[in-house]
Amino acid sequence: MSDTSSASIPADEAVVVQKAPFAVDVESGKKYWWCSCGRSATQPFCDGSHKGTGFVPLEYAADKDGALYLCGCKATCKSPFCDGTYGKL
Repeated sequence: MSDTSSASIPADEAVVVQKAPFAVDVESGKKYWWCSCGRSATQPFCDGSHKGTGFVPLEYAADKDGALYLCGCKATCKSPFCDGTYGKL
């Protein structure tokens, strides 16, 4: 899934998981934790793999049911949403 092994990425740099968004379905009233470090095995959601890095997951509370496009490159300026930055990587 990842373009580069997370073991070779410094702890202060995010891992580019994929150069495309993750399409996910969310449910109204449910909370989701977006992985900001790129090290999670449960992308695009956090599994705690950020421990020991300067990264923390970002909480997203869904206000309606539907599909979202969450950032896969971890370089977005609109976290947790994809803003197309992957096209410049």
